[in-house]
Amino acid sequence: MSKKKIKAIEALEEAQKIAFAPFVFQTTMSLRKLGVLDYLFENGANGGTTLEALSQAVSISEYGLSVLLEIAESSDIVEKNSDGGYELTKTGYFLNYNKMTEANLNFTQDVCYQGLFHLQEAIQKGEPSGLKELGPWPTVYEGLSQLPPHIQKSWFEFDHFYSDEIFGEVLPFVFRHKLKTLFDIGGNTGKFAVLCCKYDPDVQVKIFDLPGQLSKALANAEENGFKSRISGQEIDWLSENPKIHEGADTIWMSQFLDCFSKDEILKILKTCVKSMDDATELIIIETYTDRQKFANARFTLEATSLYFTAMANGNSKMYKATEFMDLIGQAGLKLEEDLSVGEFHTMFVCKKI
Repeated sequence: MSKKKIKAIEALEEAQKIAFAPFVFQTTMSLRKLGVLDYLFENGANGGTTLEALSQAVSISEYGLSVLLEIAESSDIVEKNSDGGYELTKTGYFLNYNKMTEANLNFTQDVCYQGLFHLQEAIQKGEPSGLKELGPWPTVYEGLSQLPPHIQKSWFEFDHFYSDEIFGEVLPFVFRHKLKTLFDIGGNTGKFAVLCCKYDPDVQVKIFDLPGQLSKALANAEENGFKSRISGQEIDWLSENPKIHEGADTIWMSQFLDCFSKDEILKILKTCVKSMDDATELIIIETYTDRQKFANARFTLEATSLYFTAMANGNSKMYKATEFMDLIGQAGLKLEEDLSVGEFHTMFVCKKI
């Protein structure tokens, strides 16, 4: 990647933006929650809104609005026209109405913000030092089912935004061969398992996950009428000798392996290989940093790596595709197909060597 040449004054300006980035972030969250960005957008055709009129409309003091709007103007979230009226910029619009940005903002605010204060400690200790801001668990996964509802909501909405969109696209591929049994490794809420059962009237799905998540997934399966076709097995992949039984036509892992270190990923893959026969397919879906079309997508993934470091487990990240290819080979698997899925994802289809 070529180095971007900028003037010293521009570099100094960028440095100040980084120094005060948390101030701009919290300003954005406040403007969203107070309804200011909504009001500016809805009244944008009226030539902007004065500070006095905005204060009356949202029942916030002119002082409180002034400190928010001044830094928001400097950050290109709002702009002030020649008549003194505030209007929403394109950046402000995406901060308030873009679904991806909303998922990212709420995840950062509710799940990560306080814990990221402990990032340096997490790096030095190799453990999720920021997780103590949420609860007393060794990793976030043990505590997911116990998080306060608003934090749990932000976690799942972030996770689902980057996974749900591709399920419909990949189902025809997954079922291009007639399946009897699919193993869903890390089944989360059971959404994919339910979709599989809706797609194919005969398939049996078995979910492997931690107790809290598995309980939610099986409850979801029962609510959708698939109690007889979706079963589960509690498993802790960090235990000394995790095992899954034989019999799967397809082993499915969607955005699961990035929750582990390279050594742990290798352990999981080798465990799966032991359960596979020559016909079994192992499908891995991930968002790889070196497979993104746009710089903002790569940036989002690299930021997510810091969530894993500070909050989730202290030792995993968003990986490059080349790193996974190496682990697949080490585990005794061969990469049969390498497919792009959706806007962000890559699907690796593997067979036992």
